[in-house]
Amino acid sequence: MTHYGFLSTFPPTRCGLATFTESLSDALVLAGDEDGTIVRALDQPEDRARHRARARSRVRTDLIAGDRLSTLRATMALNACDVAIVQHEYGIYGGRDGDQVLEVLAALKVPTIVVLHTVLVSPTAHQREVLTEVCRLASVVVVMTVHARENLAAHYAVDLARVHVIPHGVKHVALSEAEPHSGRRVVTWGLLSPGKGIEWGIRAMAQLTDLTPHVEYIVAGQTHPKVLAHAGESYRTSLSRLASDLGVESSVRVDGHYLGPKQLAALIASADVVLLPYDSVDQATSGVLAEAVAAGIPVVATGFPHAVELLSGGAGTVVAHRDPDAIAQALREILTEPSVARGMREAALRETNETTWSAVADRYRALSAGLLAAQAA
Repeated sequence: MTHYGFLSTFPPTRCGLATFTESLSDALVLAGDEDGTIVRALDQPEDRARHRARARSRVRTDLIAGDRLSTLRATMALNACDVAIVQHEYGIYGGRDGDQVLEVLAALKVPTIVVLHTVLVSPTAHQREVLTEVCRLASVVVVMTVHARENLAAHYAVDLARVHVIPHGVKHVALSEAEPHSGRRVVTWGLLSPGKGIEWGIRAMAQLTDLTPHVEYIVAGQTHPKVLAHAGESYRTSLSRLASDLGVESSVRVDGHYLGPKQLAALIASADVVLLPYDSVDQATSGVLAEAVAAGIPVVATGFPHAVELLSGGAGTVVAHRDPDAIAQALREILTEPSVARGMREAALRETNETTWSAVADRYRALSAGLLAAQAA
């Protein structure tokens, strides 16, 4: 039996890495004979009530930004495991560009798998230094797309022999659970923050008012906690104001409620199109994109790396960044030509045969077994 340690954000924190780690740990530990320990990355200590609730969960301890004692506790907890799986994103750890994680990695004595969620094409000097050192300290590195591996080769001093591509896992959505609605529906979901490009989706909606039945645009998700802390709901408010200014307020719903798994599955299944109008040109992975493709829903996405790679088989359309005309044209084609939508759905379902969380967990399990065998040799 292998004892896995996980270092990442983790529920009740609501972010993509927390969801990723929960799904991966469920598939590795709860679905097998293995054991698991969660070390949760936090910006600040949690209150006592949440601490007592955590005692009943798999979270063993916390790594708190800027707290040296928590760094020691996190290291000890991970070193008590057989293999450590560490999620890397610049924003989740303390220090400049999240360099607190380097102290943890340097102190680990067990084989360590680092999963990179962002590989910047144009990092600052310090961001490049941090990521290069993260990769050096890891036993192996996992990226989720071939493009991310190519970026590492082009922009970072990394030993590519230790870099493995394992796709983002997905849960299949039951289409029979679709949320009832009239008309056509375009959906974007995930934590809301500037850079998600929702304004371009709203501008595109203003070009689709001639379609019958009408098209509605649902944007589902709470404001990202870090954005909420320093900017409040200003971005969400600006989106509602834009919809009103363009005369499409009745067709655009920016829903700030957190959706549980069943509610989210029903919303995804009800979509005619998933729209991902992200501003980022560097986004190496998107769990929202992976889930949309797994559900067999046609996707319109801007040309961030994961979209370019995942949609190349025909599961959706890639459009230029910040281009509402291109977004509107792509949406119109999918919404008005059934054969186009049907072809995308078929291509999407072909893409997901090997990306269920159980299949992805098997690849992490095999990678871990190889590290443990090498350690014992």
